[in-house]
Amino acid sequence: MVRTRVGYSGGIKKNPTYHSLGDHSETIQIDFDPSQIPYEKLLDVFWAAHDPTSRSWSRQYKAAVFFHSKAQEKLALETKDREAAGRKSKILTEILPFSGFYLAEGYHQKYSLRQKPDLMREFMAMYPDDGDFINSTAAARVNGYVASYGAYATLLTDINSFGLSPEESKKLIDQAFRSKR
Repeated sequence: MVRTRVGYSGGIKKNPTYHSLGDHSETIQIDFDPSQIPYEKLLDVFWAAHDPTSRSWSRQYKAAVFFHSKAQEKLALETKDREAAGRKSKILTEILPFSGFYLAEGYHQKYSLRQKPDLMREFMAMYPDDGDFINSTAAARVNGYVASYGAYATLLTDINSFGLSPEESKKLIDQAFRSKR
């Protein structure tokens, strides 16, 4: 994963905000290196992360894939069909063309990481500009680990690449994956 950012997509309102979404949905933007993880694998994670047979209860929280190319659209539709066959049910998650992305307010970015004051102090020392923090690959990865996503073995392999102090690295390993050891 190169970076993740949260924001708003799918509508026509210009410059939506959390308190004035208009016709947008809350979304996550994922920048990835296809030589490291193919788009289809991201779709597999997406389908496993929610119940695509449930109707979204609001436009704000609509389940959707926003494709950027014909190839992405084709894969999204193929995996949707695969999910329908495997679940023996109609898939209600939408497959839509990407029409733009508006970055959510800073306090929404890297939300799980922001709940860890000691880690945040270290990241703010590395990235005094919030925009650099939001765009940081290391912050995106650590945010996922803090939220208990990712493999424990991968965290152990990658921990030294995040730029954290030995103390915070140990705390991250201990706190983020207590139940996974």
